[in-house]
Amino acid sequence: MKEIIHEMYSEQQIERRICELASQIDRDYEGKRIHLICILRGSVFFFTELAKKITLPVTIDFMSASSYGDGTESSGTLKIKKDLDDDIEGKDVLIVEDIIDSGNTLYELRKLLMERKAASLKICTLLDKPDRREVEVPIDYTGFVVPNEFVVGYGLDYAQKYRNLPFVGRLEMVED
Repeated sequence: MKEIIHEMYSEQQIERRICELASQIDRDYEGKRIHLICILRGSVFFFTELAKKITLPVTIDFMSASSYGDGTESSGTLKIKKDLDDDIEGKDVLIVEDIIDSGNTLYELRKLLMERKAASLKICTLLDKPDRREVEVPIDYTGFVVPNEFVVGYGLDYAQKYRNLPFVGRLEMVED
């Protein structure tokens, strides 16, 4: 099989949208310090660019979690692969995610983090794929809504490939 990538959102479109999201976040959190949580690994590119565009004071932390295990279907059980280094109690927390599709992992992760008594907890995602949603998750900031297609680039991967593409594209598998 040959892999072909069709560009959906260019580097310039993503950059422009990140600036818009950062401006909205600045307005919504005016006068506050934001604690950004990057959900590894796919969110790193988006997270970094977003953090650079936010003009308010920010602190950052990283977390890796999954409800999928080794399969493609959610087990419904959240597995924390890397937990936060910092306590979030009393902080205004913004979870930064690359893509939300089924919502299972983020639903469980949000529950866990709410139990840790953050002052507020919001979610920002680069991509939202609502056609795949199995569990509703409140998304406060969305970069782009994408159809139910496999997307790569800008941190998103297929078998650990294509994360470093500067754009988001649809992956198509074709016969050689």
